[in-house]
Amino acid sequence: MAKTKEHINLVFIGHVDHGKSTTVGRLLFDTGNVDEQAMRKLKEKAEQLGKKGFEFAFVMDNLKEEQERGVTIDLAHKRFDTDKYYFTIIDAPGHRDFIKNMITGASQADCAVLVVAANDGVNAQTIEHLKLSKIFGVGQLMVAVNKMDISGVDFSEARYKAVVEEVKKHATQAGWKVDLVRFIPIASFPGENITKKSAKMPWWTGDTLLEAINKFDTPQKPTNLPLRLPIQDVYNITGIGVVPVGRVETGIMKVGDKVVVVPGREGKGVSGEVKTIEMHHEQVNQAEPGDNIGFNVRGIGKKDIARGDVLGPADNVPSVATEFTAQVVIMSHPSVVTVGYTPVFHIHTSQVACRFEQIIKKLNPTTGQEVTENKEVLRNGDAAIVKLKPMQAVVIEKNTDIPQMSRFAIRDSGATVAAGMCIDLVKKQL
Repeated sequence: MAKTKEHINLVFIGHVDHGKSTTVGRLLFDTGNVDEQAMRKLKEKAEQLGKKGFEFAFVMDNLKEEQERGVTIDLAHKRFDTDKYYFTIIDAPGHRDFIKNMITGASQADCAVLVVAANDGVNAQTIEHLKLSKIFGVGQLMVAVNKMDISGVDFSEARYKAVVEEVKKHATQAGWKVDLVRFIPIASFPGENITKKSAKMPWWTGDTLLEAINKFDTPQKPTNLPLRLPIQDVYNITGIGVVPVGRVETGIMKVGDKVVVVPGREGKGVSGEVKTIEMHHEQVNQAEPGDNIGFNVRGIGKKDIARGDVLGPADNVPSVATEFTAQVVIMSHPSVVTVGYTPVFHIHTSQVACRFEQIIKKLNPTTGQEVTENKEVLRNGDAAIVKLKPMQAVVIEKNTDIPQMSRFAIRDSGATVAAGMCIDLVKKQL
C-alpha cells in the first residue's frame, strides 16, 4: 500500500472581511477539491441571498445562518490534498464574538495562513490573531496579502510591500520570528496567484498560495510525551455503547491500553481499557497527536465522564490542579485586572472559572523584564506571572512538561480578555 501522506492541520486566520473563507473556497475549487456543479449551485444561492461574490466563502460556510449573514460562525473543517500533504483546513472566524472558536481552532493548528486585505492593512483582529496564534503554539506562519485586485490597490507592488512591513512590525511584537514568516500577494475572488502565477502581478516571482502551503514543514508529533486526550463530547451509540470523542494532543493511544479519565464525575477519576478506536468512520488500532477520534472504553459509563475531562495512561495520570501559576497576557479587558477577579478560563475543552489569587510579578511584554511599579493592577498589553485558583477541578499541565496541555484563554462577557500558559501547579491527590 502507498505511503500515507503526512498530515498538517492548517488554520486560516485574520480580520473579518479580509477574505479568509473566499481564499479557502478558491483554493479548494482551483485544485479540484470542489466541483464545477457544486460551485454553480453556491453561486446561484449567493445571488439569491443577495450575497453576490460570496460563492467561494460558502464552500466552508455550511451553516445556513452563516450563508444568510455572510459571516463564518463555527469552525469548518475540510480535508484537502496536495501532491505532498493531506491538510485538514480549519477556517477560523474573524468576528469578535466568534473568537472563542478561533482559539479552539488555533490550538489545533500546526500552521497558519494569516489573510490581510491589501486595501485595509493590519486591523484589530489581525493583531489579536497574530498574538493568539503565537501563544497557542501554532508552529509556522505565512501571510497572504489578499484583495490585490481591489480598486485603489490595482496589483501595486508598492502597496503590497507597505502591507508586508506593517504586518512584520506587529508580528515581531507578537513574538514571531519574522525572517521565518513568508509573505505572498493574492487576489482570491478572481483567483490571482492561488494555484497559478498571475499575469497581473509580473513583479511577483515568488510562490503561489498552493506552492507556499506545500512548503510548510511537517510538524514534529509529540508522540514521545505521555498520552493526553481532552474529551470533547460523550455519545451513546446503539450497538457500541458509550463513545467519547476528542483529539489526541500528545502521546499514542492503542487498543488494549489501560487508561484513566480525570477528574470524572466523582472527581477521583475513572479507569478502564480501550476496546476500539475509530477515525474518519474507520476502525484503527492506534491514534496519534492530531487525530480526531471516537473510542470505546470498557468500564466507563455515559455519566462517568464529560467534556473537559482528560484521558491519560493509568500509569501517568493527567494532572488535576487545585491551584496553578501561569504567565498571562492581558489583551482586551474593559478596565483593569486585580486580585479576586474570577473570569472563565478555556483550557483545552474545559471551561472553568478561576480566581486571580496573587499577582506575583508584572513583566514588560516586549522585553520580558520585571516591572515593579503598580504591580497590583494589570491593564491591556501587560504580561504577568499570576497565581490562580480554579473553582472546580480542572486538568492542566506545566508548559515544561506537556506544552500542548498548558495553554488557555480567558474570556469575560463575550470577549477574549487574556491568554496564557501554566508554568507550575499544585496537584490534587485523587
